Amino acid sequence: MIPRSNLVRALIVGALLLFAILMLWWRGPEWELVADAFRVVEWWWILAAIGLNLLSALSRAQAWRTVVNHSLPGGAPPFAPVFSAFGVGLLANAILPARTGELARVAVLTRRLPRGRGYTATLLGTVFTHRLFDVVPALLLIVYVLLTARIPHWALTSLGIAAAIGGILLVFALVTSHLRKPVVDELSRLRRLLAMARLGLDVLRSPLAAAVAISFQCVGWFLQLLAVWIAMRAFEIDAPLPAAGLVLLLMNVATIFPLWPGNIGLLQAAVALPLVSYGVAYTTGFAYGLGLQILEMSVGVGVGLIFLAREGLSFATLKRMPDQADASLRVVTEDEPARARSA
Repeated sequence: MIPRSNLVRALIVGALLLFAILMLWWRGPEWELVADAFRVVEWWWILAAIGLNLLSALSRAQAWRTVVNHSLPGGAPPFAPVFSAFGVGLLANAILPARTGELARVAVLTRRLPRGRGYTATLLGTVFTHRLFDVVPALLLIVYVLLTARIPHWALTSLGIAAAIGGILLVFALVTSHLRKPVVDELSRLRRLLAMARLGLDVLRSPLAAAVAISFQCVGWFLQLLAVWIAMRAFEIDAPLPAAGLVLLLMNVATIFPLWPGNIGLLQAAVALPLVSYGVAYTTGFAYGLGLQILEMSVGVGVGLIFLAREGLSFATLKRMPDQADASLRVVTEDEPARARSA
């Protein structure tokens, strides 16, 4: 029998997706012109963009491994299992709602570690830190775009809000990471769990390690920026690199809150509207937005399926992983205090 909570969640996601499809049909672009834009695509450029996205994923996985290495007492596992977990997370984010890939990659990597040590909470802390490091390249890209790109007024507001939230989170994490480590066995069960999660911020206590992780994140963003720019050539969009930077930023803003799977339609509008100021027809920009989303999903799904098979997991297991990770957070074993003292 399907749990009631899962059934309700599936119904809500289905209703939101149906609403998005209806809105696309009613208020969407002229679909014949969108189809025409795909007929002129040069697929060699698409393949190059896929390769750059794959390299970006490798760089971002190495950034996460750097964070994990400074949070676990025995250091991080080798790169292969870390990238495997990261790839499964990309798959989950591509096909499941609400960014469940973050929980999925924690669940996959936890399988490689000793049980009963509180590693799930700590790894979730590393995921938060890893995502937090996105703020640095994002802020750098915002400055670059503000100085060089043609930005619509509505986009300025979105970028300003995103930058403010990211800056606040970064300051909060820096302050939290330098607080005195509590004696975990003197805490309540809930506070003990939060203390274990805070260990995921330990990389911020090492400036060199944090700089290394941030550098890998910056490389990943730069490769993704090149992929966005090269994909423009595939759709015969002759726009400069700053336009690609604006597109990349607005794509990320459009996917911060996943209203329905992939935020299909919303993401394409966020891509197409700013390109109008560069002389790109809205339908061409919309088709380009669809192509970008398919391109990124192909990397996430392709890599994810390979590593899902490598881990000996099924799609049904992947769907249950976020619930398993969430359940494990509610179990604090007797080994956790000793684990925290040794960290």
